[in-house]
Parts: sequence; structure tokens; C-alpha cells
Amino acid sequence: MENNVLFPGSTIGIIGDSPSGVMLAQAAQHLGLKVVSYSRHESSPVLAHADVALVGRLNDKEKLADFAQRCDLVTYESDEIDVQVIRYLSHFTRVPQNTELLELTQDRLLERAFFEQMNVNIAPYATIINLDDIYQAMPSIGYPCVLKPIQKDFNPKRIKVIRKQTDIADCAELVEKGTYILESHVDFEREVSLIMTKTQDQKVTSFPLVECRVKEDQTLALASMPAQLDTDTVQEIERLAQEIAQKISYVGCFELSFYLTKNGTLYFNRLTPALSNAGYIFNKTVNVTMFEQHLRALAQIPLVQPEIVHPGVLFFITKEMENALRTQWVLKDNWFYDMYRIPEIMQHKTSNIGHVLVLAESAQVAQQQIETTGILK
Repeated sequence: MENNVLFPGSTIGIIGDSPSGVMLAQAAQHLGLKVVSYSRHESSPVLAHADVALVGRLNDKEKLADFAQRCDLVTYESDEIDVQVIRYLSHFTRVPQNTELLELTQDRLLERAFFEQMNVNIAPYATIINLDDIYQAMPSIGYPCVLKPIQKDFNPKRIKVIRKQTDIADCAELVEKGTYILESHVDFEREVSLIMTKTQDQKVTSFPLVECRVKEDQTLALASMPAQLDTDTVQEIERLAQEIAQKISYVGCFELSFYLTKNGTLYFNRLTPALSNAGYIFNKTVNVTMFEQHLRALAQIPLVQPEIVHPGVLFFITKEMENALRTQWVLKDNWFYDMYRIPEIMQHKTSNIGHVLVLAESAQVAQQQIETTGILK
């Protein structure tokens, strides 16, 4: 084991371009680790925080091999990375997260089969090969429902919400491009996220539960911590999460997301084998950040037991909020800002330009303060 421990002066490789990559690089340097970053974009903000910055295509095997050979290990910070890229890097260096869970979660059929095996509640679904399959599935799936490609290509244009029968004809062009699943809409009241960390020797820790609010495009808008849930619901989430954590082959931080219906039924929403945007809330509210905990797992440093030090609410900033934010900038002493400095060439990937973390005596007070400003519409 000692040969795989990363000490100060060791080198970690980061592949990815999101704000998570920046925060991960900063956390690595705080631990005394050297950072090598690989990106497709010369202006990627992650490169600016690396000791060595490499730019290349994700299919450039020569550059990928050079990147991997410079590192004691490599980590990916987003689940949007191509599995084949990670598999190729693992020929030249260690990738503790490996590809097994990434491959599982990028295939919606494999993912659902796994959770059915775990006896976890998931939304009813059907496999769709042609348009007629949609019509035949409707009596059991019902309206509204969502048509999604089996392979997650993270392109929202390939996802179609079907609200009534006349919408089905509009799906013809989509289903011609491959196999899909048709998934029932879960009428949920709340969405809850649990971020966990798993080590090489199967130890698992959990961050406090986070309640999430998402936008129409399913991207995170707001996260509140700690989530206000009854004891039975918390225990059930923790039980399911522990069972899932023990079954997966993975090292590092990952996210489990659940829907909670009005009558208290839990449905599994998704598993993300990477750093989660919801985890940004732990930067000042918990005694260890998601980024340091992830690095500790990869570097085989003992994990910290996460404990709440301050309740808080985090919301993401868009361009439309800039003027309203200026007012709060000069008024609020309990608002903490993180601006992403995303270059123009990469702005198509996200509408977020930063986030604000609001600390207060409770999450409810923090959320009331945010709502009072009218900054979130």
C-alpha cells in the first residue's frame, strides 16, 4: 500500500474543464501535490492552476500517453468523460476511479438493471427501438414521460418530454438515431443528494445530506444543507447508499440522488461517479471539502469524518443575475462568492458564471434571505 500513497511532491493528473477541476487542482496544491492538467481548450481555467498544462484532443493517443506518464495517478472530475479515454490512460498510470462505474452510469439500461438488482425504487421505463414501441409502452408508462437515449451523450437536444399523444410523432427523428428508453415522470416533492467517498480498502464516509433544486434543463440551481428530513427517511437513504457503495468498484467521491414523493416514497434518481456540483456547498459548511476528501481517497490518506460546522445554502449565478448581485455585493457580509472565469469558447457548456454560498444560523434562514432579495426568479 505504501508504494501507492501520494506524499507532497507526488504528481496528480486532472482531465476535465469544469470549475470542479479548478477547485480540485487548488486542493491538490494545498496538499503539496504537483498538478498536471489535460484539456482540449488552451484557455481552460484548469490549465491556469496546473504546474504543467497540456492541450490536446481526447483522441490524440500520443498526447494522452505523455500526459499519463507524467503522473503518479490520474483523476477525471466529470462523468461526461469518454470511457475509452480513461481506459487508455490506465495503460500508462493508475486511475483509481477506474471505468467500471463510469461505463455503467453512461448506459441507461445497464444503470437501471443494476438498481433493479439492488431492489431500489426507480421510475418505470421501457426500451424503445422504433416509434411503435412508444405507443405500445404508453399504457404502462403514462403521461408525462421522458424519452432518453440509452447512451448518455449529455446532449439535451436528444431528450424529449412527451406530455400528450400528439407529441409522440415528434419523436420519429430521434428514435431513428438509436435505441432509447421511455421513462415515467416521478411526481416528486423534494430532491436529495448524498455525496460519499470510498477508499481503495472499501472504507466509506458520507457528507451531510443536501437538498437540491434543479432547473428545467436538470442542472442544479440551488443546494441547501443540512437537508430537513424525518429520521426514517434519512435512515432509509443511508441504508440504501451503504448497500450501493459496497457493490460498486470505485475510489473517490461520488453522488447518489433521490426523489422524495409527497407520500414519503423514495425513488432513486441517478448515480454520478465523479465530483458533484452539489458538493460545492461543503467548502465552508463542513470540516472537509469534497475536493480534499476525493484526493485523500485517491492518495490513500486517511479520510476525514465529515461534520457540519455551519448551515448554508448555495445558489448558482447566471449572467442575468449580475446586476442584482451587485446590490448584494455591497450589503451582505455572510455571502461568499466563487466566480468561474469561464472563457468565451467554453461558455456554451454552462450558463453558470459562479456561485454564492450563504451562511446563516440555519438553512431556512439562509434561504429566506436569498428569496427576500428576489435574485432567484
